[in-house]
Amino acid sequence: MVGNGAAWAQEPLENDSLTQVVNNEMSILIDSTRIPKIPAKDMNLWRPDPKRALWLALVIPGGGQIYNRKYWKLPLVYGGFLGCLYAMNWNNTMYKDYSQAYLDLMDNDPGTQSYNQFLHLGNTINDSNKERFVTLFKKRKDRYRRWRDMSFFVLVGVYALSVVDAYVDAELSVFDISKDLSLKIEPTILNDHTSNNPLNSASLGVQCSLNF
Repeated sequence: MVGNGAAWAQEPLENDSLTQVVNNEMSILIDSTRIPKIPAKDMNLWRPDPKRALWLALVIPGGGQIYNRKYWKLPLVYGGFLGCLYAMNWNNTMYKDYSQAYLDLMDNDPGTQSYNQFLHLGNTINDSNKERFVTLFKKRKDRYRRWRDMSFFVLVGVYALSVVDAYVDAELSVFDISKDLSLKIEPTILNDHTSNNPLNSASLGVQCSLNF
């Protein structure tokens, strides 16, 4: 009888522990459903920060356009940079070649004749045409040096334009273009209080009103 009583007393304890575990799991499940969900970010309402777009454009060429999500402008920006770099390199190479040819032509050294690469087939430089080629090489080296320097300034201009475009584009993204903006032109009566004649104290005019 004592053994049966111990078993009977142990069974309610096991049932109570099982009930407690189930209640704990239910409370955890209920609490988890009460956790507020973070709403999904609507990308259509996203607006870029003009200052951040400005700094990104200053640090990384084209970074402002990427931040503003105007990806279609990237070929224009990088195409301008690559075009200017190619023009600088090509003009600098031609300037060096013509400068060396000019120096070789002026030193009267038969061992330095790099200017022959610019002569047409069968042409030679002698005393009768030397002055003409000296003038020609000098003009060409000066021209390519000027074009090289111009390519550098154009490169700086493209860089500055990309920075300005990124900043202005970010500023215009928050510009109000709603239907509340309206311009109304309507007739109105203008009163002239300086006139003593009541017939001339009023005149008809046009009034413009801008709502924003």
